[in-house]
Amino acid sequence: MYVRMGKRRDRRIPADPNREQQTEPAAREDRRSSSIASDRRLIVIFFSSLVLLPIFSLIVYRIKLAPQATDKLLSVYDRSLVRPNVNYQEILAEHSNVLENSSHRHYTYPVLAYITPWNPKGYELAKRFISKITHISPVWYDLKSEGRKLILDGRHNADKGWISDLRMNGHALVLPRIVLEAFPKEFLRKKKQQGKAIDLIVSECREMGYDGIVLESWSRWAAYGVLDDPGLRTQALQFIKQLGDALHAVNSERKPKHYLQLVYVIGPPHSRDLQAHDFGPEDLQTLSSAVDGFSLMTYDFSGPQNPGPNAPLKWIQSTLQLLLQNTRSDPSMAHKILLGINFYGNDFMLSEGFGGGAIIGKEYLSLLEKHKPVLQWEENSAEHLFVYYDNKRVKHAVFYPSLMSISKRLEEAQTLGVGISIWEIGQGLDYFFDLL
Repeated sequence: MYVRMGKRRDRRIPADPNREQQTEPAAREDRRSSSIASDRRLIVIFFSSLVLLPIFSLIVYRIKLAPQATDKLLSVYDRSLVRPNVNYQEILAEHSNVLENSSHRHYTYPVLAYITPWNPKGYELAKRFISKITHISPVWYDLKSEGRKLILDGRHNADKGWISDLRMNGHALVLPRIVLEAFPKEFLRKKKQQGKAIDLIVSECREMGYDGIVLESWSRWAAYGVLDDPGLRTQALQFIKQLGDALHAVNSERKPKHYLQLVYVIGPPHSRDLQAHDFGPEDLQTLSSAVDGFSLMTYDFSGPQNPGPNAPLKWIQSTLQLLLQNTRSDPSMAHKILLGINFYGNDFMLSEGFGGGAIIGKEYLSLLEKHKPVLQWEENSAEHLFVYYDNKRVKHAVFYPSLMSISKRLEEAQTLGVGISIWEIGQGLDYFFDLL
């Protein structure tokens, strides 16, 4: 080993004394090039970090944070908004944030939604949330007397394009509302007029491709006092049966295996001691085979002369118990009741001789923004309210539906197995639909 190493050292070339001087400029050039390359790498890294880091951060946000933010908007329940202790800031911030999956139904029984021509927001909300609705009723028609003739007025309100849009995106039945304004005594005494009314209604459904109608007449007959006459009251029930039978005899053009439907509007009995003008449980049984649904107007409990809640929950409960007292052995009857839920509220004056009236969503939000009130939960009525003073120092009380109040009524309806009818969807707040 030592010999071999020694031989290698012997063959080594002697160092050139001028070599260091000859390579020093080249070395300096190499160091300069290396420094420039290093600077370029730093510059590239710096600018890359400016461009790539935000992109990388955005990707990380979308992957990790965005789903969490979206989850918060999946439900008003997930956001813990359905509770008694709410404040005005929360309502102003959240009312337009709605469940992205608008096709999912929370409420499994029938949902009838009214819309009105004077409130166009309802048309848009109907299209947006049509999957949550089983029956849609645009308020379009009046059946009225013109001399000795009957005319069905309102086709000018009908919007076929809107109906087509609804049917492309959902399966809700379109049943326009018809108010029977014909002179009550003359109408109920003349079979010929009743037959003419049925012909007009059935023909309109066929020509316009409706799935049936919602008829409102009982409250008008009660106001005219004709229901106090036993003979006229019997004839009133008979007309409704004949109309239902006539509609059921016609197959729907859109769904050939289905017949045209009749939903009948009824008011809540005024007390357990039923009066002649009250629609009671026996009337419900009488019409059960001819009527597909009963739109129960469980709202307007209070008014300007008796300010208070819109529809106290205990009153709703007693009304349903009264109507369904004879149907416990027939659960299908409960499904035909469509419990009325108001999407509007009331702004009542509490001094200066009382007064005030109905308000809709945008007016409610304006009051919240202007007065910044403290909202109170009233346990007995299960409604929210707040108090404010106007520019003349007149005291007001505002009762407007909330997520909590609507949720309570849906729970009651679900327990009894009844459907719901909403008056009317354009008057509410968008996030109410998360509950349906």
